[in-house]
Amino acid sequence: MENPRDHIATILDRRNDGQPGYWTGNPHSDTMPMYLAKLGLPDGEALYTHFGDDLRWIPADSGYRHPEGRSPFDPYAGKQRESLNMAGIFAECESIAEVEAHAWPNLDYLDFGPVLDRIQTHRTRAVWTGLWSPFFHDVAEYFGMDNYFMAMFDRPEIVDAVTDRIVTYYEQANERFFDQLGDCADTFFFGNDFGTQRGLILSPQLFNRFVLPSMLRLIGVAKRHGKRVVLHSCGAISEVIPTLIEHGVDGLHPLQALATGMHAKDLAREFRGKIAFVGGVDSQDLLVNGTPAQVRDDVLRLRDLFGPNFVVSPSHEALLPNVPVENVAAMAAAARE
Repeated sequence: MENPRDHIATILDRRNDGQPGYWTGNPHSDTMPMYLAKLGLPDGEALYTHFGDDLRWIPADSGYRHPEGRSPFDPYAGKQRESLNMAGIFAECESIAEVEAHAWPNLDYLDFGPVLDRIQTHRTRAVWTGLWSPFFHDVAEYFGMDNYFMAMFDRPEIVDAVTDRIVTYYEQANERFFDQLGDCADTFFFGNDFGTQRGLILSPQLFNRFVLPSMLRLIGVAKRHGKRVVLHSCGAISEVIPTLIEHGVDGLHPLQALATGMHAKDLAREFRGKIAFVGGVDSQDLLVNGTPAQVRDDVLRLRDLFGPNFVVSPSHEALLPNVPVENVAAMAAAARE
């Protein structure tokens, strides 16, 4: 019998002809203690083992170890973000020199040792790793969301300069990480949310101009190191799925089930066999309000639609405290039927 690592690799390569994979997701920090107490388990690893997860998500972002504990990016000059529209330090910037003068992250502060040690404990499981690399969100914070979108039209050169500095860090840091990782894990998992409940946050044209080139740089890192690529994006992103497939994305997560154009029947009709699907078990309504029997029925429906090259998982990995653990158990059991 193949081990979970090989099983997930076969799914991402779209060569699986058996059971789908399974991933509980990453329960919210407020949720995990509730689940552990209810099930009498000691920690998250025990929870994933209990539910039979095929994979572990071990991001490498903690490898940035500034001597003063600072984060790689400081878009608000030390202030706490109060809203997505809060003006960042480049909200009114018109000088590339000002962008270049900012204190960007220093690669000398990277130390991936603890992350690599943790990955080593899961050699027979699928480990999805790499820096989360949310460049789209990082750039937006440096401007403020509305300012960011406006700057795409009236200051595109400033947007390009900020984007380049952020993506250069992620590109170089991921290169170092995957150099050190070797063959201990097979998949680069990174995320940027491009969708709302109803459609893309920005037009396909702006996506291709300001977002896609950065994605290609990160995908390129993975491919140079022989890694598969799983992209996370919440929301209604069906318009750009063909572009993602064209440029080498192997798996798509989390399939926000109630978002426009993201219904399983539509995705399966358009893209089954072209990309592996990860997620899709509705966490906005079904996992919150449904019964275990309803959850089971929906998982079986998704399995039928998506076929074997599918990882059963919630439509958002950060399960909130309003999701009963009984429904998670039903999801896990139905994945194994």
